[in-house]
Amino acid sequence: MNLILLGAPGAGKGTQAEIICKELNIPAISTGNMLRAAVKAGTEYGLKAKAAMDAGDLVSDEIVIGILKDRIKEPDAQNGFILDGFPRTVPQAEALDAMGVTIDKVVEISVADEKIQQRLSGRRVCESCGNSYHVDFKPTKVEGICDACGGKTVIRKDDEPATVLDRLKTYHEKTAPLKDYYAKQGKLVTVEGQEGIEETSKLTLAAIEG
Repeated sequence: MNLILLGAPGAGKGTQAEIICKELNIPAISTGNMLRAAVKAGTEYGLKAKAAMDAGDLVSDEIVIGILKDRIKEPDAQNGFILDGFPRTVPQAEALDAMGVTIDKVVEISVADEKIQQRLSGRRVCESCGNSYHVDFKPTKVEGICDACGGKTVIRKDDEPATVLDRLKTYHEKTAPLKDYYAKQGKLVTVEGQEGIEETSKLTLAAIEG
């Protein structure tokens, strides 16, 4: 089962991806984590990605697809995978189709902009391993310390209020058209994001299996 999760920044895609992985025993491939790993490693694509992110731009298709192609060849992705954060634009979706990657279902998690702004202001990310937390919805056991690796958790520049407004604007302009693209292929299902993670998970798994 090859899946794509769509939704505005902060809609809960990463959290739902983790839950779906455990249920279906397939890896979640977060382009954010892939890009951060490439930036940290200082690879050719990583340096290009860093320059784009520092300028507040979307990372180019060439960079993302280069990193993604390598990732889906790995053994753990042979029975399927979930893409979180890719494709972000219709040209990227077309490039994915051109790569011969079959997508079985596209799940959109729909959340109002106002709720997203509230959610993102509480988000914290581990500097070391990239794990994501939230002060209200998914707190760390010890404040400021990652449960997984003991690294320090911080507010990403992406989650600062002014940046959030810009990201939402970019999402509505560039990413929302993907809904039409996949709806025409008969692959799109929409899930209304709930307050609780578990409620959203139930709806999401039902949409995938339905």
